[in-house]
Amino acid sequence: MSCKDNRQSIHCSVESCQHHAVNGMCSLSDIQVSPKQNCCDGKADESQCSSYKCRW
Repeated sequence: MSCKDNRQSIHCSVESCQHHAVNGMCSLSDIQVSPKQNCCDGKADESQCSSYKCRW
């Protein structure tokens, strides 16, 4: 992640999302990250991108 001019870059490899852009970037200026239901194990899979929209 880079922080140039106080802006973050959002990298994403989920090609099925309509916000997926070239070079593995997300075209959104920000994203919403939410916890998964019934999951509180402190691991990386505890959260999900709530900004996901199916491309198809």
